[in-house]
Amino acid sequence: MNSPWFKHYPKGIPYEINPDQYISLLEVFEECFSKFADLPAFVNMDKTITFKELDELSKRFASYLQNVAQLKQGEKIAIQMPNLLQYPVALFGALRAGLVVVNTNPLYTPREMEYQYKDSEATAIVIVANFANNLETIIGQTRIKTIIVTEIGDLLGFKGIIVNAAVKYLKKMVPSYILPAHLKFKDVLKEGDPSKYKKPYLTGTDLAFLQYTGGTTGVSKGAMLTHRNMVANMLQMSAWMIPKLKDKEEIVITPLPMYHIFSLTVNCLGMLKIGAKNILITNPRDMKAFIKELKKYPFTVITGVNTLYNGLINQEDFKNLDFSKLKVAVGGGMAVQRVVAEKWAKITGTPIVEGYGLTETAPVVNCNPIDGTERLGYIGIPVPSTDVKIMDEGGNEVPVGTPGEICVKGPQVMLGYFQKEAETKNVFKDGWFKTGDIGEINEDGYFRIVDRIKDMIVVSGFKVFPNEVEDVMAAHPGVLEVAAIGIPDEKSTETVKLFVVKKDPSLTEEDLKEYAKKNLTSYKRPKYYEFRKDLPKSNVGKIIRRQLRTP
Repeated sequence: MNSPWFKHYPKGIPYEINPDQYISLLEVFEECFSKFADLPAFVNMDKTITFKELDELSKRFASYLQNVAQLKQGEKIAIQMPNLLQYPVALFGALRAGLVVVNTNPLYTPREMEYQYKDSEATAIVIVANFANNLETIIGQTRIKTIIVTEIGDLLGFKGIIVNAAVKYLKKMVPSYILPAHLKFKDVLKEGDPSKYKKPYLTGTDLAFLQYTGGTTGVSKGAMLTHRNMVANMLQMSAWMIPKLKDKEEIVITPLPMYHIFSLTVNCLGMLKIGAKNILITNPRDMKAFIKELKKYPFTVITGVNTLYNGLINQEDFKNLDFSKLKVAVGGGMAVQRVVAEKWAKITGTPIVEGYGLTETAPVVNCNPIDGTERLGYIGIPVPSTDVKIMDEGGNEVPVGTPGEICVKGPQVMLGYFQKEAETKNVFKDGWFKTGDIGEINEDGYFRIVDRIKDMIVVSGFKVFPNEVEDVMAAHPGVLEVAAIGIPDEKSTETVKLFVVKKDPSLTEEDLKEYAKKNLTSYKRPKYYEFRKDLPKSNVGKIIRRQLRTP
């Protein structure tokens, strides 16, 4: 590849990585468990497990799956829990047993759970007790036979006994459930004999995950991500962080759930690779408790989405934290709004480095450099071994500065959608993965997201991109959050409607109209406004415009 972005690669970052450096993720795990044995791996609710303990616990879990549950290599296991210490134990254990992990949002409704479990053909599940009652209602319609239930405090030691008792006392948090022959997570770890664990023979082409797309633009589909896909993106991320991050030195804050692809690859796998201490935040929506956790650790890395960063900068206590050790703040999952990025940088002294990726690309495709040359409003440049083009509907590359569909090639791109050949064919053209996102590239090779193709609004023949409208309107000092959609209009085919969450209670529709008039050309201005207490969001806080279109 002779690409314009290579001249902007910071010193030490290779143009290529070797996705076959490791046969599978298992070799990565073994290397890290040995290399960083006595270092803290994960911390949650003040309890720490070391890399050595993670090795032992995950091997016990794997042995149980192999020898007691007798799950065969390649079977699918769902993991449905928030950020708890049990998650990495179950994740690494399942992968070490040669199983395919189906990450599941614990807040899914029974209907969503049933769809995902039937579609993925899962035969086993690890689920947090708080949501086991939902599983009870649909278990009979699935292939799941092995059911492992964990309680929030299971790996917290003595404190865990108190936590579990407190959670049970609040009956609303753990509704009663009846599940046939379910197993307790702690019993599984006791019965799993690490001496009987047998490392499976895996290759890079074996599936590691059926990672379901967010479903924010339609029916959720299982992206088939191989061990090679995941190794590649982990190595791409490790290489990208060379300018600032060092082995054994970093403390990373993980507020996004690790069942989401962004947090899974960047925080869980990427930070494991460098021996970082990973602080798991179970409920980041409780901002006051989240900030109390941040006070405890001289953190060097944090990842998040725009809504999370926006939430933090609007908390007075956050501004009083010590940011002297912070090296990198990574933004992804959705566009980072300019006003949020600017306020964050002013408060913390560290910019939000925006990246870009999709579930189908494991996920990282682009990222801004972390050496201080990031560009606000851009998703950066392609990571090593990745080629990105902007193409028109006919599959032709468009000129610099012209919007088109972002298309990707690289070792991190999925095999396809599980048992969905038609959908797979629709997103691949001549070896390029068509992302469905509209973007453009400048002369330096930096990319910018314009919007999702499906979200584009056409007003009297003019294209209006919701991201631009939202970015402008979010800068109004009385606005906390916004979302723009297109609605039918007799005169102009479509027109813009803006949903607003107020920061200033006195904010009026007239205030916003006047602001829009000053900052947006006429056809881009919202014609209708609706004030709401909150906006519908995905599991990582991404605003779901599709739900706003539904009456």
